[in-house]
Amino acid sequence: MVTRRVFMAGTAVSLLPGIASAKKKAVEYDPTPQYVRIKKQFLPGQLLVAPRSFYLYYVTEPRKAIRYGCGVGKAGLEFTGTATIDVKKEWPTWRPTEEMIERDPVAYAKFKDNDYVQPGGGDNPLGARALYLFQNGVDTYFRIHGTTQPQTIGRAVSNGCIRMLNEHVIDLYNRVPVGTVVTVV
Repeated sequence: MVTRRVFMAGTAVSLLPGIASAKKKAVEYDPTPQYVRIKKQFLPGQLLVAPRSFYLYYVTEPRKAIRYGCGVGKAGLEFTGTATIDVKKEWPTWRPTEEMIERDPVAYAKFKDNDYVQPGGGDNPLGARALYLFQNGVDTYFRIHGTTQPQTIGRAVSNGCIRMLNEHVIDLYNRVPVGTVVTVV
């Protein structure tokens, strides 16, 4: 039953949309590379990955960065911390880790009990480019790479790697040298 109080409150709210919309409009996720401002503690040449917002930042100068959309690791598989890019590859080869094969033997059946390595190319999960993350000279097996699944950008679905659209990872690949510091928060 609609009471006078409910009716009057509803009418007042409809007349004052600025008060009624206490919630802010949700900002739509946009993976397109954009120049943005960034906190001053990040140094030019550094990469910063913010997994919760699905963005990777390449710091171009103090307080400025290029922001790229990315996909990140599923819960429990994500990389956090600091690493360096010690290897860069165009059209990299790929083989899932033994842990990946154990977690999903059906998906990785062609890799089980052999040494098969998938050649680089358009159907390779690492896409067009890969930046290999190392800590203290040791490969972490985490990568920043392209993807054959563009719909996964903006989501936490990988086995831990940071995925980018192929055209975006090519752009980033051309900007960053070996030795670049990568921080995943």
